[in-house]
Amino acid sequence: MDKPGVDSTVLRGAWRTPLVVIAAGCLIALLGFGARSAYGLLLEPMTGARGWGRETFAVAIAIQNLVWGFGVPFASMLADRYGPTRVLAAGAVVYALGTAGMATATTGVSLTLFGGVLTGLGIALTSFSIALAAMARVVDPGRQSLVLGIGTSAGSLGQVIFSPLSQLVIAEYGWDSALFFLAASVLFIVPLAFVLPGNAAVSGDTKIEQRLGEAILEAIRHRGYVLLTLGFFVCGFHVAFITVHFPAYVKDLGLAPEVGAYAIAIIGLCNIVGAFLSGLAGQRWPKKNGLVVIYSLRAVAIASLLLADKTPSAIYLFAAVMGFLWLSTVPLTSGIVAQVFGLRFMATLFGIVFLSHQLGSFLGVWLGGFLFDRTGTYDVVWWTGVVLSVIAALVHVPINERPLQRVYSAATRN
Repeated sequence: MDKPGVDSTVLRGAWRTPLVVIAAGCLIALLGFGARSAYGLLLEPMTGARGWGRETFAVAIAIQNLVWGFGVPFASMLADRYGPTRVLAAGAVVYALGTAGMATATTGVSLTLFGGVLTGLGIALTSFSIALAAMARVVDPGRQSLVLGIGTSAGSLGQVIFSPLSQLVIAEYGWDSALFFLAASVLFIVPLAFVLPGNAAVSGDTKIEQRLGEAILEAIRHRGYVLLTLGFFVCGFHVAFITVHFPAYVKDLGLAPEVGAYAIAIIGLCNIVGAFLSGLAGQRWPKKNGLVVIYSLRAVAIASLLLADKTPSAIYLFAAVMGFLWLSTVPLTSGIVAQVFGLRFMATLFGIVFLSHQLGSFLGVWLGGFLFDRTGTYDVVWWTGVVLSVIAALVHVPINERPLQRVYSAATRN
């Protein structure tokens, strides 16, 4: 007998239970997110070895975030149409090739091609939004927010594991060996992708006949969707800037490199709890209220860091607070998309919202390198993050979370 709310066409094969699919999705998120979270540890040793300014590395990673952002909607469309398996498997190979290629890059152009374009494309094709959508499809609607929180937490666990491990590889074997280690790690996504349902069937949405183009047009005409997209830009600005530049920022303060690596790991560790609690809260209270609180607290956390004495304890405290707020936006943001528009094209619609996130990531990463090379400080970028936090909190207030009442069907459309 099928589980309530779960279509048997989604789970083909007796072994492919919801628990197995969720576990595979979590491991995919862990590997994909964990590997890319370690790139910031490479900024200082790689630019020092190559004789580059920080902007050279920042531009490559900024391009990576941009390609990632523009690629996710298209990757999500492919996954929504043909299923996630082939998309994720192909993406893992591209991801690995790009990351390994970074180790051989000797010019800014080659670094941008490998670390920016190729790796960005690979990350887009292995986007955790695709895995999250697959996980949400195998549970009943009442558990979707929680499952999205669990999947996001798994990505943070990858950050906890990969950050200190990559720092250890850098210290013992060099930054180039760390890149080869990361490339090999993401290849494990390939077999995991074949555990996910290979089709694009969705339970609960079968009564609505809708084409992809109609779903996109419906979403961009929805004010809440537009506001959600604008707010997610700020999340990307914060996350990318801190991931790439925070280890170097910590070292500039005169602290040991390990402090930066541990701080990134603490962010990931606390985000495991933060993302899970966020998904849990999204089942009980309006999701937009949670987003207002998260962005408001980010403004307080960043301002407090800038005004505090820069000791290892202060760095770790900031990392812990930001960790609870880090990707706790994801289960709430993706949850609103699923709640308002349904699951059939969730990966695509969340992918478009995620594009805004990556535009913010591009700005945060590039602006950090650009301003540091010209002023010798990150202070302007930090304070910009505070202002953007306040704006994001205000943007989410008027969002309407009610499920969309569609007034057309296949009969009226033709």
